Amino acid sequence: MQTHFVATPFGRRAMSLGMIASQAAARDIPAGTRANKWEVFRHIREARDLIGATDRGLAILNALLSFHPEPELAGDGELVVWPSNEQLMARANGMPATTLRRHLAILVDCGLIIRRDSPNGKRFARKGRDGEIQQAYGFDLSPVLARAAEFGALAESVQAEKKALRVARERLTLLRRDIVKMIDTAIEEKVPGNWGRVLLTYQEIISRLPRNAGRLVAEDVATDLHGLWTELREVLESFAKTQISVANESHSGRHIQNSKPDSNLESIDSEKKKSAAAVDPTTNNVHVLPERELPLTIVLDACPTIGWLAKGGEPIRSWRELLAAAGIARSTLGVSPSAWEEARTAMGDKQAAITIAGIYQRSEQISSAGGYLRSLTDKAREGKYSALPMIMALLRARLDDARKPDGGGGEGASPKNEVPQSSSRPLEISEALKRSFGKPKGSA
Repeated sequence: MQTHFVATPFGRRAMSLGMIASQAAARDIPAGTRANKWEVFRHIREARDLIGATDRGLAILNALLSFHPEPELAGDGELVVWPSNEQLMARANGMPATTLRRHLAILVDCGLIIRRDSPNGKRFARKGRDGEIQQAYGFDLSPVLARAAEFGALAESVQAEKKALRVARERLTLLRRDIVKMIDTAIEEKVPGNWGRVLLTYQEIISRLPRNAGRLVAEDVATDLHGLWTELREVLESFAKTQISVANESHSGRHIQNSKPDSNLESIDSEKKKSAAAVDPTTNNVHVLPERELPLTIVLDACPTIGWLAKGGEPIRSWRELLAAAGIARSTLGVSPSAWEEARTAMGDKQAAITIAGIYQRSEQISSAGGYLRSLTDKAREGKYSALPMIMALLRARLDDARKPDGGGGEGASPKNEVPQSSSRPLEISEALKRSFGKPKGSA
């Protein structure tokens, strides 16, 4: 039976109010209190961040508990263990002495153990004639028993927090997947809407999400994403109902599904512009023939400067390569990604690429390429825009330069016109097209 509880640590170690509180809690343990030491240790390990313990400190606490002979800690039993530093280092997987002392101090500060130092700082136990321990000096495990219920509650709260974080991350993953696929579906099915701006809104919300987001941040971002998800779902459902009703009213319509992902760049659109319906089919004025699809060669003849931006310096041979070069030209012109996405949504990839090529060809004459592209995008939404007049005007300018004595390539010619893919071959157009350029303005 212990005759005296030592309250102050040995040597230069300072006393603290936390130590006094731990000793008071250990002194008030009811006699019949019991707890499985390994179960309590598991709770401490799960709640170590809330308690303030370290992984090395837990390794030392595990070693100290192993020196207690019984599987349970009892309020009426002996709770002081007195291993030497060598024994502790051996059971703590060879931990260095300096590390051992530092983390023992952390365990004391966390209120997990109490130092019961002898007058000379040694750890030992004094036994009576009957072998019963009368006085022990070492480390008191009473706080582990006294705070067993507290550690259990902390462990439950940690588990609940982990579960809530896991649920929030799962919700984030599902919302992100749904939103991205709904936007892709809307663009592919040509659902009316400013999908470029919607995509920017989604990216702005996601940018608030750090790499290792906590539960509160994850739930906040998930709430904003859910609002966007709700709006997208309502738009798509409304559009789907409209399409179904139109399909039910028309018994002669056919649904054609194209499985080629690049068909929007390589194929010719079957639908004609509304403005072309009122054009007189008997006229041979090319400026009023939007029904005719612009060949890629005509676009490249009218806009030779875009050839400098082709990948690897190779000639542009497909609409996909023109679209890639237009993306680079967009950045060079200072057109924002949002303006580019809006143009592609309103005009289609092919028309947007032709438009950027024309703007890049006339970049020296256009002060604000981004503003000019947005104005053309607004016209395209109203069905009042076609890239054909721009390309025809550029072709006329090139033909006028070709008729000059110096061929338009004088000493002050812009180096942009020296594009390999256009300068390596003459400008070839049909005779009807040449005669159209030669007609005075206003003639039919």
